[in-house]
Amino acid sequence: MERVKIVGVPEHFNLPWHFAIEEGAFEARDIELIWEDIPQGTGRMCQMLQDKEADLAIVLTEGICKAIHDGVPAKIIQKYIGSPLLWGIHVGHNSPYQSMEDLKGTKAAISRYGSGSHLMAYVHAKQLDWNTEQLSFELIGTLQGAVDALTKGKADYFMWEHFTTKPLVNQKIFRRIEDCTTPWPCFVITASQDFIDKKEGLIPHILEVINTYTAEFRQIPSIDRTFSNRYDLAIEDIHKWLGITDWSQSQLESQVVDTIIDTLSDLKLISDKIDNYSPLWQPSD
Repeated sequence: MERVKIVGVPEHFNLPWHFAIEEGAFEARDIELIWEDIPQGTGRMCQMLQDKEADLAIVLTEGICKAIHDGVPAKIIQKYIGSPLLWGIHVGHNSPYQSMEDLKGTKAAISRYGSGSHLMAYVHAKQLDWNTEQLSFELIGTLQGAVDALTKGKADYFMWEHFTTKPLVNQKIFRRIEDCTTPWPCFVITASQDFIDKKEGLIPHILEVINTYTAEFRQIPSIDRTFSNRYDLAIEDIHKWLGITDWSQSQLESQVVDTIIDTLSDLKLISDKIDNYSPLWQPSD
């Protein structure tokens, strides 16, 4: 049996993977798929791909495009979530800030440099016509780190997926100022180059299994209650999230990659664009 290490955030998006593992769908293909939750997010997972600590990762699209551009040896093998991500912009519940205009010039909490919380702070600031060179950051590692930073005043605001942070809003730990969405599909499946070089033949089998699960996922009886119970989310929030979320079974389009790289370049988050930059996996003949 071939052992494969896959990493992803401990969030509701990844439930299809857990179902497939628990039901033995990968074992039926003679694959032992080992899942590890990475609460630090995309920046940490990109580092794990580089360090050969993971074979596959479910990462934010903009984060992995930047990482591969910066030299991480990996390829995007497929889209996972084809719809945009809904980012909530949060402050501490007792914070004096009431609007995005109030937050101009303040400090953002980010999990890591190169993470989604870092990159999207730039993207959203650009949308608001802020001077992105004046952005400042507090490294917090995990969601709990963000709770500590906002509660203690070490940072002023924090961007994270809307529904993951909803319980913290309900508990009056965070207060949401507003939402923003990514201008591209949000999550992709990525493989390290080392894994591609050594075990590329496993990739079609892994994709076929997960694509079967995601294509049929919405039809599972009482799937809303399953999400609610496993991720401590209200049923009405699960319904809203399912209404805006689409799992994908196709490769990321090259024009989406171009848009992301152009955006990162405009924001001076990457060095000069690379000729023939291609982060997309092309199966060997």
